[in-house]
Amino acid sequence: MAETKLNTSVPPPAAEAQSIFSPLNLILLSVLVYLIYLRLRPSPPPVLAKSPPIVFRTFTPPLLKPYNGEKDQPVYLAVRGRVFDVTSGRNFYGPGGPYENFAGRDASRGLACGSFDEDMLTKDLEGPLDTLKDLGEDEFSALRDWEERFLEKYLVVGKLVAVGDPEAPKE
Repeated sequence: MAETKLNTSVPPPAAEAQSIFSPLNLILLSVLVYLIYLRLRPSPPPVLAKSPPIVFRTFTPPLLKPYNGEKDQPVYLAVRGRVFDVTSGRNFYGPGGPYENFAGRDASRGLACGSFDEDMLTKDLEGPLDTLKDLGEDEFSALRDWEERFLEKYLVVGKLVAVGDPEAPKE
């Protein structure tokens, strides 16, 4: 049998040394650095919307009436003598909303009774404010719950007094 001799005089081909700096690796490294930069860069400070300052005022029912959200007016409503700016809830209290009857009005009786009807609103804007004396304990409890909810969500922008009250603004 003939033996095959291996040629040991020629060294085997050397594996090519791969550089870590290949074009593909450089592209991947660049993408990684960019993504890390996007994640860690400081964000610009938020820009607050410029709105006119709200001043605490005293309202009478006729002075409160125009604040019903129409003609780009803010939406205000009163609960137990406090006037709330509910403009941020315009979808609910503004024109077309489910509580639109309360916009620009004293909503106390309607909220206490759980009714959105016009009957719950004082018809005579020049007359005395609704004293709510005929409400039951359950209705007063419901009214307090609404008032707490408004105090948590909305700014108090004034108070509601009757026309002719010593605190009423002179028109």
